[in-house]
Amino acid sequence: MKFLRNLRRRRILQHYSLPDLAWIEILDRVPLLRKLPKEDRERLRSLITLFLHEKRFVPAADLDLTQAVKLHIAALACLPILNLDLDWYDDWATILVYPAEFVSPREAFDDIGVLHQWQEILGGEAWERGPVILSWADVEASGHGSGYNVVIHEMAHKLDMRNGPCDGFPPLHRGMDRREWTRAFTHAFQEFNARAERHGDPMIDPYAGESPGEFFAVLSEYFFEQPDLLHTAFPSLYPLLRAFYRLDPASWQDPHARPSDGLSDTAAAHRGPPIDSH
Repeated sequence: MKFLRNLRRRRILQHYSLPDLAWIEILDRVPLLRKLPKEDRERLRSLITLFLHEKRFVPAADLDLTQAVKLHIAALACLPILNLDLDWYDDWATILVYPAEFVSPREAFDDIGVLHQWQEILGGEAWERGPVILSWADVEASGHGSGYNVVIHEMAHKLDMRNGPCDGFPPLHRGMDRREWTRAFTHAFQEFNARAERHGDPMIDPYAGESPGEFFAVLSEYFFEQPDLLHTAFPSLYPLLRAFYRLDPASWQDPHARPSDGLSDTAAAHRGPPIDSH
């Protein structure tokens, strides 16, 4: 099966490579992508092509689901697996896209068994073995180096849920110490919430304190969007995230520098039962 899947993917890359103009346009629209070294950008370009062929995009609430919208989402969704593999996303298939924030029903029993129901307004959601749901407005606000990235947030949840509940403990690579991960993330999560109760955390989105799963997802946003800030805020966690994602965003170039995208001068001239919620 894996042989046939890889053969199919090679054929897709051979016959349906991302057009140069579309690639340049997405680099222009998402400053985060312009930080990538040339070889990483080329690998990302291939992953995007495969992602667009393997995932099903569904519009909601009359969204005009253009190819540009799909490409924008795919580019951000492929960043977390840039040095992993598209197979890390093989347990889900659908991305539902709303024009803006959407309402999601919630329910939970309290300690005495009373069922409470409410609604939340969300920018993104990931269902266990189900779809990813995104607000296009929030996608457009992602990838600008602010620390906010709804697509990476939801993809982090999907990676987290590959081995069970969304608990901030994704399947680790061989050689990574499970006890070290648990100890470091548990301590950092507790410290983060203790600081928040005293005087708040001026650097990291307080939503990270909602649960260990949200802590991992929010810190994944900062890992890609503001790696230096994350390294300062959680120096013990940055190396663990670097080992998990097999990337070091802190080493990427200045996003304001114009990249050499590997294209010709002519081409260049044309220039979340719901688990999440963010």
